Amino acid sequence: MIVSRIYKVKGYVQGVGFRSFVRARAKALGVKGYAENLDDGSVRVVAEGEEESLRVLEGYLRDGNAFSNVESVEVEETPVKGYKDFEVF
Repeated sequence: MIVSRIYKVKGYVQGVGFRSFVRARAKALGVKGYAENLDDGSVRVVAEGEEESLRVLEGYLRDGNAFSNVESVEVEETPVKGYKDFEVF
């Protein structure tokens, strides 16, 4: 079953390749949606996919890439929209 979640990733996550890192991991997991920078310095990730794929993706979000420093990840359930790909804005 496809589920959808919004993740708000806080910390040092802008200007360090974090969104591209998320896109690569999401695509490898078959997750659709997008990642975007927010004005408060955080990154919003909207992700749709199988429960297990989102669980794995959340682990990547919490770990971050080599250049980021993730302080926290807020998770919110959201209705499935049917994204066709994973994009970076």
